[in-house]
Amino acid sequence: MRKTAVVTAGTAGIGLETALGLAASGFSVTVVGRNADRGARAVDRINAANPAHPGRFLSADLGSLDEVRALADRIASDYAASGKPLTVLVNNVGAMFPERLAMDGVEASFVVNHLSPYLLTELLLPTLTAGAPSRIVNVTSGAVVVAKRVFDAVEPPGGYYGFHWYGRAKLAHLAYTLDLATRLDGMGVSVFAADPGGAATDMTNGTLTDPKIVSPALRLLWPLVRRKFERSTAAPASVAARPSIIAATDEALTGRTGIVIGAQSRPVAPFRAATDPRVAEAVRRLSERHAPLVAA
Repeated sequence: MRKTAVVTAGTAGIGLETALGLAASGFSVTVVGRNADRGARAVDRINAANPAHPGRFLSADLGSLDEVRALADRIASDYAASGKPLTVLVNNVGAMFPERLAMDGVEASFVVNHLSPYLLTELLLPTLTAGAPSRIVNVTSGAVVVAKRVFDAVEPPGGYYGFHWYGRAKLAHLAYTLDLATRLDGMGVSVFAADPGGAATDMTNGTLTDPKIVSPALRLLWPLVRRKFERSTAAPASVAARPSIIAATDEALTGRTGIVIGAQSRPVAPFRAATDPRVAEAVRRLSERHAPLVAA
């Protein structure tokens, strides 16, 4: 079977390294991003890694749910027209914001880190099911441990602290990932989470050294926290991409689902809060309310 993959935010950093790893493993890879110049450079590198299966770039702003819907329609239509299966979707997109922003009227961190990949995944499920056996890989983060576990609304109570809100959005997406694995069990679509650990990327460079992104209580420990961040974000993006590549390609994972691949590229126990069915149900209701599959 022809192996094909879509990697979001795949034109630089961990996403590009994931795309290169998939190309080297024999996949035809489509990368999604906002910048056409970066997209062209990414495709050149993908083609160098696998000349037999040329890469492709699709432009989309994944902070816009309307553009996510258009992207999903384009991907589904292209694969249907070509007769080729879509066998891997890697939701690599992620962003942290030091100040509160809104996208589509919704807090930006929750949009980019959860609602956007949630919506793209749900809209592409028919295409992925038609391409089964197929895999969905959702990139998670160790930041889930600092998240408020309240999902009655998009925005948690209290002040805005970018790192904590990023972690909360990633927790929502991890809970969704594990819940989706249960939903799709037996349908030929395996669902995995991949934790890249830390890497020097556009998102971490400079952002994690600003103490305003964490709560005042954590700022008291900032010298220790900053050193930990500096160590955890020192790895190259190529190393941080390995968990996603393993999740997408490892034959030992065939037929398995609902597994978290940790930063050491081995299965690890999921963060307990993400396995709570009450959290999954709250995230499901919130997602359906703010990212309906059919635009209003």
